[in-house]
Order: sequence, then C-alpha cells, then structure tokens
Amino acid sequence: MKKILGMLGGMGPGATVDAFSKLVTNTQASKDQEHIPVIIVSIPDIPDRTENIIHHGPSPLPAMIDSLRILERAGVSCIIMPCNTAHYWYEDLKSSVNIHFISIIDTACNKIIEMGIKRIALLATTATIYTQLYQDKLKKHKIECIIPDEINQYKIMQSIISYKAGDLIKAKELIYPYIDQLKSLGINKFVMGCTEIPLILNEPAKIYPNDFIDATEELIKETISWYNLNGYTIDDELNKVVEHY
Repeated sequence: MKKILGMLGGMGPGATVDAFSKLVTNTQASKDQEHIPVIIVSIPDIPDRTENIIHHGPSPLPAMIDSLRILERAGVSCIIMPCNTAHYWYEDLKSSVNIHFISIIDTACNKIIEMGIKRIALLATTATIYTQLYQDKLKKHKIECIIPDEINQYKIMQSIISYKAGDLIKAKELIYPYIDQLKSLGINKFVMGCTEIPLILNEPAKIYPNDFIDATEELIKETISWYNLNGYTIDDELNKVVEHY
C-alpha cells in the first residue's frame, strides 16, 4: 500500500481546496490509482492566527495539535499545512508528532534563492510579517524582503479578510493598486506568502508567472518530490516492475 499524505487545513478552507487542487494538477498520473493518497483535516474553527500573534487572542496551537493527532492516528507518513502564518508554531507542531513535516516557508524561500532573486516584495498577513517568518530566512541569503507600509499592509489584510468572507471583487480592489505601485518603482518580484493571496491574484499571476512566487505551489511541488522518493513501499515498487513486464 502506498503511504498517505496528511494535510492540516482549514486555515482557511478556500486555501485548503487550492492546495489540494494543486496537488492533483501537479501530480503526473494517467489514472485515479496513480494519484497521491491524502487525508485532509479541515477544521476551520481553529482560533485565528493573526488575532493571537498581534492582539493576544486565543492560541491556535492546541487545536492545531488536535488536528495533527487525527492525522497521526490515521497513519499518514508526511504532513503539510497550507497556511503561512500558522508556521509561527511550526517547530512546536513538528515536535508534537513523529512524522515528516514539510514547511511552506522553507519551500517558498528555497524557490526564491534558487531563482537568484535579490529583492522581493512580501505579500502576507500582518502576523507573518510581524514574526519575520520570511525576512529572517531571506536575510541569511542577502535577499532584500520588501514589506508594505502600515496603510498598504492594512489594505492587504482587508483584502485577505474580504476573500475569506466571499467578496473576491473587493479583495482584488484592495490589493491590486499596491502591486501596481511597486511595479512603478521597479519592483516586479512578489512572494505570495499567504495562501489566500494566490486566489486573489490568480489573474496577474497567470499573465506574469515569473513575477509571482506562489508559496502554496512550491509547497505542493516539494511534497510531490518527497512522495516520489519516499511514498512507495517495497511491495509497490515490485508491483510496478511486474506491471512493466
């Protein structure tokens, strides 16, 4: 039996759907049985991550660990979590289970480094920026991470909130002017460091794919690479050989 991937989702639900969609789209498969087995735990009543970090609201950590326990009991062999801000608790979550856990922050930063980018604008929640999840990693590689001023960051947060509330038009209206402003200043590389943002910026990201690093996409690609190396048992490999001949 093939190993099973676990996805800790619900932060938010739309971003979880996007991550699963990208998993299916990026997997090379000619039939259902060749896709990666995945168990998704999407419990959206996990306390808000930004509310905790910025305003000292309820901690989401206990609820996230509870969700991890569900995946652990289900027997998954690898875990991903399509939420950037939640990676503030990555080490705590990782140490709570004895399961391989791939970081969305690491995979996105590795892509930026691999592309040789020296200056990039970070589009993320206020909490992700405040905790410097991206800045600290990129600084080690002498990559300048441009963050919004207070007014534009407020608009980005309102854009994310609007998307979560189902108002995609308002979400776009709030964030698009900032993208145009940065481009007018010669800044044309962006890391979409919140898993709702690729859904808001879907159109410009399709038109200018080299300008936008999609953290969700990079997480999924790394997950598929890991699975292709580690996701099959010896019996699976033997069956492949038998089928080939």
